[in-house]
Amino acid sequence: MNLTKNALIVTLILSASGSLGVALAANPVTNAEELVAEHLNSIASPALRAGIKTRVVQGSVEYKILGGSAGVAQGKAFVVSDGKKLLFMMKLPSNDYRGEQFVFDGDKDKVAFSTSRQSRSSLGAFVFVQDAVIREGLLGGVLSTAWPLCNLNERKAKLNFSGLKKVDGQELYVLRYRPQKDTNLETDLYFDPQTWRHVETVYTFSSSQDIVHAAAVSTSKGPFNASAYDDKRLANGVPSQTLPGTDIEPQAGVQLPNRYRLREKFSDFKTVDGLTLPTRDDIQFSQELHDGETTVWDWDLKGLAISNNMGVDPKNFDVN
Repeated sequence: MNLTKNALIVTLILSASGSLGVALAANPVTNAEELVAEHLNSIASPALRAGIKTRVVQGSVEYKILGGSAGVAQGKAFVVSDGKKLLFMMKLPSNDYRGEQFVFDGDKDKVAFSTSRQSRSSLGAFVFVQDAVIREGLLGGVLSTAWPLCNLNERKAKLNFSGLKKVDGQELYVLRYRPQKDTNLETDLYFDPQTWRHVETVYTFSSSQDIVHAAAVSTSKGPFNASAYDDKRLANGVPSQTLPGTDIEPQAGVQLPNRYRLREKFSDFKTVDGLTLPTRDDIQFSQELHDGETTVWDWDLKGLAISNNMGVDPKNFDVN
């Protein structure tokens, strides 16, 4: 009886010590500067980070429409970066939807067509219009050398610190990222308060005007033809004509709000060449149209192999 009681006391002490260790694993931060500093140190030391010039990430991607009946498509994913230059590509073996290719050459960006019909997907059209996703090096998070938190002085972005917020039952620190170039895209970065790792990015955008002439939409049947996006200066990313394959006609005096949400969730962190980086990036893109129809697409990049300081062909960043 005494042995059992003593064992129980020891167990309780060890349990309390373990909880205290978790609580003390990370001291609270009170502003954006402190959070960014802790986050960068969670990747590697400043000297080690400074020595990384290029990165190549390769793995598999699983594509599906959540709630749809199209099944699952398997393909390959690539993230290639050299400083601020970035290629983010997902290749699928289908002409109906070949995947995505987003490129930034340090000055200009390109969003490739997604089908043999020279059309872009809904995700492609979103990134084409809201190009800060690729130009700011946000897409892919710390998987690329273009990650803007590594070089905030040059980026001149504004960060708004919102403290802790519960996301899917987990408390996470939140930073609102605002590029130097004004944009109506809202970008929130989420960090684990124990490890300081960047674990999630959420981009949200709503197109709403006093008068909206048309809405750029797609259905759950697949990518829409976004070739009407011939000018990024179109207000809130809304083309001035009905897209082929849709029945949306211009309606004067009618407000048609459409809400878009792109979420990246990072996990399966591993240490490679002394840097702690995620080996999984689960991407979800959803659109809620003015008529209430909602579609959610998912690209799950996993089993990512990471190579640092490899020779990178400049053609990877060709935007012509």
